[in-house]
Amino acid sequence: MVHVLGSRVLLRPTDPERSRAFYGEQLGLAVYREFGTGPERGTVYFLGGGFLELSGRSDTPAAPAATAARLWLQVADVAAAHQELRDKGVEIVRPPVREPWGLIEMWTADPDGTPIVLVETPADHPLRYRPGL
Repeated sequence: MVHVLGSRVLLRPTDPERSRAFYGEQLGLAVYREFGTGPERGTVYFLGGGFLELSGRSDTPAAPAATAARLWLQVADVAAAHQELRDKGVEIVRPPVREPWGLIEMWTADPDGTPIVLVETPADHPLRYRPGL
């Protein structure tokens, strides 16, 4: 069995400064560490049990259909996150909706179009509440 100690998502943004402003200031992710110097320095953000690393630069954004990169971020209150992000000028692709499977999801994207889903797991959802256990 593989014992995973952590995980990391690596993105190569087309404009590292713009992406740092989005993830750090607009989404409010905490910086774990930075490396290198100058505008293309690497920045690693905390993602709960994992990390998001912005490193290097890409000449073009990854084509949405060609990339498997999607960020799924769990939050305690998706309605509050929705309001906070709107107040910060973040474009909301889809406001919070309770999905047929019971999770509440809101969709946005980073400056290069990487899809981001903010998810709230309601207290009565089977992922959090299992009667009889």
